[in-house]
Amino acid sequence: MSNLFPVILKGATLRRAGKTLVGPVDIQLQAKGVTVVVGPNGAGKTSLLRMMHGIARLGGGSIQWACSPEEARAHQAFVFQQPIMMRRSVVGNLAYPLRLAGYSRADARDHAADAAAEVGLADMLDRPGHFLSGGERQKLALARALITKPELLFLDEPCASLDGRATREIEEILTRTAAVGTRLIMSTHDMGQARRLATEVLFLLNGRIHEHCCAETFFGGNSSPESQAFLKGDIVE
Repeated sequence: MSNLFPVILKGATLRRAGKTLVGPVDIQLQAKGVTVVVGPNGAGKTSLLRMMHGIARLGGGSIQWACSPEEARAHQAFVFQQPIMMRRSVVGNLAYPLRLAGYSRADARDHAADAAAEVGLADMLDRPGHFLSGGERQKLALARALITKPELLFLDEPCASLDGRATREIEEILTRTAAVGTRLIMSTHDMGQARRLATEVLFLLNGRIHEHCCAETFFGGNSSPESQAFLKGDIVE
């Protein structure tokens, strides 16, 4: 069971240049499941994830973890829509966070090789990370985020620029990750992906949480008129 949850947002707000991007947000998230954040372009999906992860400073309100903020940050990771590759090989990218955590070079490389194999990159250990395809880069970013075994993983539209095959492979990794107890909070514009992965949905509209419900309710026709309009592809403002 996670030591981070529940996490409670009370009036949490993110502002930039005097403009409110997200909030105020009042929600409570529990320790299990896959929370998928959906909404129109510009609704604040990325901003909400960055605010929760702590890489965007709150402009108001609070985020309360079940542990100290320092411990919470130490047990979570973030995968960006455009993966950031270090100028190192695949094994070097994966070994780096372990070296920072105090692993010896040999142990870090051994664990890195295992992590690469788990995401289908076992044959690419010595290939420079920036030479990988888009799908391979996202696999590497996922493996690097997971190698320190975080309790919580944020993902910002991890399959936005990938083809169907790469998307399926990423989703398989995420399904395995959730099955072993890692808490996932991710944004996506792909409603098919949301249906496949979500156990609960956060529907954002104009920077606010318009609806927070289980996936069955959201996709089963029992959500709000605005949510149903969004699912049908209508413009929702």
